[in-house]
Amino acid sequence: MTTRLRVLDDGAWISIDDYREVRVSELWRLDTDEFCTCDLTDLIVENFQTVGVDGSSVEVRVYGQCIACGASGTTGWIPVGRIHDGSFTELARSAVRRPRPETKKQ
Repeated sequence: MTTRLRVLDDGAWISIDDYREVRVSELWRLDTDEFCTCDLTDLIVENFQTVGVDGSSVEVRVYGQCIACGASGTTGWIPVGRIHDGSFTELARSAVRRPRPETKKQ
């Protein structure tokens, strides 16, 4: 079964099978030292850059800003939910998210 993933409205929404499922202006907690030096990054999601799938996980790269230290930039691949039996289930908004480690292409 094919799942359609798209970034809509100039990066304001992630569409999954033509339904707006994930939006910007959310506060996400990230467990990473790649975005800023805070123990947990409190990231305001400002813009979705791209969306993809890793297995059954739906992942995004976002532009945002840490509200604690002010660092801003684009993240690595962050999970936002899963596809199971053709349906999307979003991660809890209160979940601590861990970006997928980047792999270098040769």
